[in-house]
Amino acid sequence: MKLLNLTAALLLGGVLQAQNPLPAIHPQPQEITLSTNRLNLPHGIALTGLENPDADAIRLIRQTLSIPNIPEALPLRITLMKDQASELKRSGAYRLVIKPEGIDIDISDNRGLFYAAQTLRQLVETNGRGIKSLPLGTITDYPDVAFRGTVEGFYGDPWSHADRIEQLRFYGKMKMNTYIYGPKDDPYHSSPNWRKPYPEKEAAQIKDLAKEAAANKVDFVWAIHPGLDIKWTDEDRMNVLNKFGMMYDLGVRSFAVFFDDISGEGAKADKQADLLNFLQKEFIEKKEGVSPLIMCPTEYNRAWAGSDYLDVLGRTLDPAIHVMWTGNSVIHDITLEGQEWVNKRIQRPSYVWWNFPVSDYCRDHLLMGPSYGLDPNAAHAMSGFVANPMERAEASKVALYGVADYAWNMKAYDPGSDFIEACRYVLPEAPEAFRTFCENNCDPGPNGHRYRRDESVRNAGYAEAFLNDFRKHNYNADAADQMNRLFAEITAAPAAIETSRNKALIDEIKPWLMQFHLLGKAGQAAIRTAEAGQSQNRAATWQSYLSLTSLLDSMRTIDQTYNQNPYQKGVKVGSRILTPFVQEIHSGVESNLLFADQADAATTRMSKASILTDIEQLKYQPLKESKDQIGYNRLNEVLRIEPGQSFGLAWELQKEATSFNFSLPKSENSGRVFEWSADGKQWTAIADIPADQARFKLEKVAPEVRYIRMRNATDKQMQIYLYEFAVTTKEDTSIDPVRLMYDKNLESANTLVAGSHIAVDREKKDGSLELYLSGSPFSQVVVEGTPLKGKAKQVLYSGPANYIELKKEALENVKALELHNAGQTEIRIHEIL
Repeated sequence: MKLLNLTAALLLGGVLQAQNPLPAIHPQPQEITLSTNRLNLPHGIALTGLENPDADAIRLIRQTLSIPNIPEALPLRITLMKDQASELKRSGAYRLVIKPEGIDIDISDNRGLFYAAQTLRQLVETNGRGIKSLPLGTITDYPDVAFRGTVEGFYGDPWSHADRIEQLRFYGKMKMNTYIYGPKDDPYHSSPNWRKPYPEKEAAQIKDLAKEAAANKVDFVWAIHPGLDIKWTDEDRMNVLNKFGMMYDLGVRSFAVFFDDISGEGAKADKQADLLNFLQKEFIEKKEGVSPLIMCPTEYNRAWAGSDYLDVLGRTLDPAIHVMWTGNSVIHDITLEGQEWVNKRIQRPSYVWWNFPVSDYCRDHLLMGPSYGLDPNAAHAMSGFVANPMERAEASKVALYGVADYAWNMKAYDPGSDFIEACRYVLPEAPEAFRTFCENNCDPGPNGHRYRRDESVRNAGYAEAFLNDFRKHNYNADAADQMNRLFAEITAAPAAIETSRNKALIDEIKPWLMQFHLLGKAGQAAIRTAEAGQSQNRAATWQSYLSLTSLLDSMRTIDQTYNQNPYQKGVKVGSRILTPFVQEIHSGVESNLLFADQADAATTRMSKASILTDIEQLKYQPLKESKDQIGYNRLNEVLRIEPGQSFGLAWELQKEATSFNFSLPKSENSGRVFEWSADGKQWTAIADIPADQARFKLEKVAPEVRYIRMRNATDKQMQIYLYEFAVTTKEDTSIDPVRLMYDKNLESANTLVAGSHIAVDREKKDGSLELYLSGSPFSQVVVEGTPLKGKAKQVLYSGPANYIELKKEALENVKALELHNAGQTEIRIHEIL
């Protein structure tokens, strides 16, 4: 009888007990009551209620639920919300009621219907017979923040047109309603061409984007960035107004003016407010269907707000204009206290520009971690919340998934669980492997903003436990087992990830997948090397060390081959926990090999290139370094140099500079001094650099120069744009390669070609001797000793290039030693102790 009733229910429609758990809805609704009982829709639904409902929403409902024109279809009634609660009057608010008699959707506006349709899309299930069903219950939903989405405001390669189209569709699904178009490297958004119309191709793309945004209920906000060369004249005022008009004709209905990352005349608050008020009155209020105007101030974070700039905006700027804000610094978590601080100054809730997961200051990294550091109590203190993403659009979706959930329902937002869901959403084919990749690619590494992110959280404790024991020359087997499992997962993860159908994502992260695979192998090799070091078998430890070194060399090759952008070149993974873990074991084993008794661990390594500065903005800026050049990473914001402060470079003793070049465009040149030094103490002015040049290349640098700097020689703060400051170097051929055999550095080596030989120095005539060699599996080395008496040489060792220990007893009657490369391939002599 139950089977007959079940069959009848399937044929006629009705309520059934669900077999599957209730689906998760993203963003999480404000109020949700769902039953495990389900409404079956064997005959689909029939639309009733509101005349001419939003076509995009209805299209989505048709894709989700069939809408046949038959009497048996259950009704889906659409009505306008009658509630008086302020939350339900917000754009995007809706109430969805699913009951045995049908479906009711009450909406605040077209956006509310579209969002209700997105919720239905997540709720619907289809059984093996093709019959769709929905859980019974009620969802009352609305956003916490009125404007939610992204600002494409990063430096570097702008997104492609295809990227932007896909992003807009993603925003619609995630109930984000704002996309601000403001890529710094679009010349028609900024200088030099902000006054000019877009060329035909680019104009057509803008038109497409505005249309796609509207279909996904997203405000396409076009931003202009005129402050680099604006003149506070009626002519330029009209130039901005006319450019807005051009964009309006292309279908744009939302606008912003950016005054970020500028200095000089364009940074004056009163002039900015005057222009913005003019635009508000003459354009925003006069044009039909235009959203509120948004501006990004010059002092857009608390660390830079040292003048009355924000107070001037607060007093003089039209109250209808939104003012953007990045937090307590350029890149910072968002706190309620910080929001309240700025809101008092600007006399309105600020519009948050969150600089995450943007990576234009760490382009050798991916920021794929969870979106945390967001105050759950700050909804009332912000008028909007947009995130600045990476130039890699698909990879940015992991963080943006969390941004959407946070801005919609702050109290319900949990970064940890949301991150797991984001990984499953972005790469459903291999979510666990993708999670492993993402949670170990969260941190930007050392950077000038001093903004770091938690990384490798699940395994950080095991890594630290292992290293704590390793530093005490103990081997923690339990921690080693856990780390080995992790590194095995890491090694396997890229292959699983590459099965994804999202080829755009794979193309974006391919170099990092390659590097991640190598990191997994290096991690496993590091643990083997640490274990070998416990056995006191120095030959086995040396071979394990060489294997690890080879993997680190491969990682270095990836870093120097891929993602060679002009700013932060390279490919870094696991920067906070895992890569340092491997590197510490590598250097620790090297130290153990070189200094077995640990009595003299002071090495005489070659010096390293470094940044030389007393400017706080630059102290944590990573060095841009390649095989033959060192330099500063481009600084995206204005660099402020106090009187007497300087910034410069120092390079390795084993290298000499061949040229020096800089690019400091739009900077204050008066009063700057370029200087060189041989010792970092005595400085001499470089007379060959013209005083007024913004860009210059010094073609010849004296061999004795080891330091170059630029100093503010005035008595006032100097503001400059630091685009490039670099020194090209070459190997110093005056260094004796034999020195590399005794420099207490296993990474440096003297190469001995096939058939040649070299004398071996003995610092202690009465002790044993260790030789650390490497070569091909077919290498052949002979070590001969000349006895104190007699002329015939003795063969002390003959075999492959490896670790060789000559005992004290074998050397007692030997006055000289020679090492012969008796094979057909070159060998490397890393160290002789």
